[in-house]
Amino acid sequence: MKNFILVCAGTACESSKADDIYKNFLAEIEKHGLKDDAQVIKTGCFGFCEKGPIVKILPDEAFYVEVKPSDAKEMVEEHIIKGRFVKRLLYAGDEVGDKENFEASDIQFYKKQYRIALRNCGFIDAENIEEYIARDGYEALAKCIFEMTPDQVIEELKVSGLRGRGGAGFPTWMKWNFAKNAEADQKYILCNADEGDPGAYMDRSILEGDPNSVLEAMAIAGYAVGASKGIIYIRAEYPLAIHRLGIAINQSYERGLIGQNIFGSKFNFDIEVRLGAGAFVCGEETALIKSIEGNRGMPTPKPPFPAIEGLWGKPTIINNVETFANVPAIILKGGKWHTTIGTKGSPGTKVFALTGKINNSGLVEVPMGTTLRDVVFDIGGGIRDNKKFLAVQTGGPSGGVITEKDLDTPIDFDSLVAMGSMMGSGGMIVMNEDDCIIDVAKFYMDFCVEESCGKCSPCRIGTKKLYQYLDKISKGSAVEEDIKKMEDISNAMKLASLCELGKTAANPVLSTLNHFKDEYLKHIVDKKCRSGKCKDLVSFVVNDKCIGCTACKRKCPVDCISGEKKELHVIDQTKCIKCGECVAACKFKAIDKI
Repeated sequence: MKNFILVCAGTACESSKADDIYKNFLAEIEKHGLKDDAQVIKTGCFGFCEKGPIVKILPDEAFYVEVKPSDAKEMVEEHIIKGRFVKRLLYAGDEVGDKENFEASDIQFYKKQYRIALRNCGFIDAENIEEYIARDGYEALAKCIFEMTPDQVIEELKVSGLRGRGGAGFPTWMKWNFAKNAEADQKYILCNADEGDPGAYMDRSILEGDPNSVLEAMAIAGYAVGASKGIIYIRAEYPLAIHRLGIAINQSYERGLIGQNIFGSKFNFDIEVRLGAGAFVCGEETALIKSIEGNRGMPTPKPPFPAIEGLWGKPTIINNVETFANVPAIILKGGKWHTTIGTKGSPGTKVFALTGKINNSGLVEVPMGTTLRDVVFDIGGGIRDNKKFLAVQTGGPSGGVITEKDLDTPIDFDSLVAMGSMMGSGGMIVMNEDDCIIDVAKFYMDFCVEESCGKCSPCRIGTKKLYQYLDKISKGSAVEEDIKKMEDISNAMKLASLCELGKTAANPVLSTLNHFKDEYLKHIVDKKCRSGKCKDLVSFVVNDKCIGCTACKRKCPVDCISGEKKELHVIDQTKCIKCGECVAACKFKAIDKI
């Protein structure tokens, strides 16, 4: 039986020499004359990024983790030639590593996942369209063209309940229907791949691992609304995704799956790629349109909405990568199938980029309605180093923090909004007891200050003022009245900002104030930071355990520690820069951080 060696080659694994692993496998297969017995395939992201680079060997379902280029020789000689597992490289968590044979789905990280958008990532060579076709690729497009009317396509999406996965969760069918009913000589389909949330990499990974699913879905959208041109707007910071998109587009044109007279029909649909400069605001659909048109990426008032008057003034559909990736599966399996997954108001699945102080970071796709506790503690394996859970930030800089009391709330669009957060594109950053909630809010507000386009004053001035207040709090110079001022500014921004970036930019402030007001007051009134992240509120003091070894004195970069050998040392607080080098140098726990 032929072996298939799947080598993860997403961005994260590529940075850990996955390409060298792939080349070494090819060389070993060549060296041992095993071309008829084994095939090496470079795939997209497996999702389990914490344990990368990952190599999976089929049909044995051997799941090898943290593989190095030098391991390829042993894996070929042992697994391929002798049929023996290389046990030291098998995933050993969840008590599966001791088994001679196990399914990858036995791994706790995957048990509660359900893959629709990520269905092909980690299974196929993204640079070979034949592998996508072998997994029912482009059958959905053919079904639409030859068996369904545009109205029937939109009706199937309506039945499915698919909502946009890029942020607000607007019903996909409704947006498509608006554009279909709009009269115009030209219509456009835009794919928003300008994924800019800190810690988010869902869309990038789909384009790296399964670009054809997006191309097929865009063509289906074109057929449904009467558009003949598609544009994928992707930030230039994603070179691997851009490379694989280019290959997929060229191969689809060569086979007549995109372009003129698709499948020999009268349907024409062309796709091109446009690179963005990495402005977060260009994730907003009207700013994205302005950028494609060659203007500065700045939002415009709505209405008119893009589905009626968008790119070059023509009806334009804009969906993000994950939304499109769901479409072919829905067309093939039916809208009713999609409603059997997830919740009534939010059918289907959602992909999250699970990062932060978590044991198992990576890409996670779960049915809507899965609880945060399931994601953080079952799939994510809990908090690293057995630290205490503090909060999880969803929705990036437009979202908010969710605390332990809401961990058992089912995740869907509406429940997250009710908790003061939002789905966003799917970033999920876990924090532990060592994190300072003011520092977290300050980080997101600094991001918003930098990314605000500056067009409207509520966002331009509001984000700056909120950052300044947070900075004062972190330095111990704020007063209690500043909290009320922050709330007033935040509410004004929600009401008066031009686009959703400005309307939601204050969410990290409002949600942290709601859940952690005592932390704010501790900083303001007591001038103390529980975690020690706010350096201006921290002091290092030598206690009576000091034996005068001078280790701390020798490590201090600003020479603020005085004392002779075998004498109690003293730290000059006026010179101390709060770097913590003294604490790290002391073996006797003689320095307290207060």
